[in-house]
Amino acid sequence: MRPSSRPVTRHFAVMALACLAAVGAALVAQHAFDMQPCPWCILQRVIFLVIAVLALVAVAWSSRGARAVLGVASLLLALSGVAAAWWQHAVAAKSASCNLTLADKVITALQLDSLLPPLFGVTANCADAAIKVLGVPFEFWSLALFALLAVVAASALMRLRGA
Repeated sequence: MRPSSRPVTRHFAVMALACLAAVGAALVAQHAFDMQPCPWCILQRVIFLVIAVLALVAVAWSSRGARAVLGVASLLLALSGVAAAWWQHAVAAKSASCNLTLADKVITALQLDSLLPPLFGVTANCADAAIKVLGVPFEFWSLALFALLAVVAASALMRLRGA
């Protein structure tokens, strides 16, 4: 591994670990503290897991071009995660039903809720899932992490460009 690629590798490794930790925290919140997820919560889990997979592939792959593509995809997914978390807070949390929303349609189309219910099963509606942790809406924690992931992905891309 070239010395100039080590910081980029670290960027992707940190992204993967942060995403896996976020999903782990969500699962603990759900299964240990009965904080049941709505479709928008599950959609954000999916985005975190896809970013983690892309980041792990980027760690394993040393090609600058491939890493750039994976970095751009991670950046776009992180920005979509910001949008999903914001939508959950601004619109979905004020709605009694998340049925037939974009999040619900994506989860249903991918059959994630039936493939792995403990991870992807929707067990609450959007209004019931509006919970605060340390006085901050749960989705804002997710939004903050997605924003941080976008910054890290952009930083990795800038390092790749300069390498």
